[in-house]
Amino acid sequence: MTGIEKAIHFFGGLTHMARALGLSGYQVVQQWRESGRVPAPYGPVIERLTDGAVICEELDDRVDWAYIRRGGARSELALRSACRKQPGEAAR
Repeated sequence: MTGIEKAIHFFGGLTHMARALGLSGYQVVQQWRESGRVPAPYGPVIERLTDGAVICEELDDRVDWAYIRRGGARSELALRSACRKQPGEAAR
């Protein structure tokens, strides 16, 4: 099972995961599942919301998560600022 599949299962489905992340609809999560990767800014958010059941490395293997975890590039703050909206915010 891929990281995105584990996350979808943890949240109880595409729609529930999309809501937990403050996304506009389940289609966004469906696209992530089809691509096999979650955009890097959402990795730490998903890891935190799942209490580590799904870790960033499982969601996007193109990111140097060891560097991010050491505080590189201002760590999670830099990643989260790359999101159009933060999880839990209403759609703009």
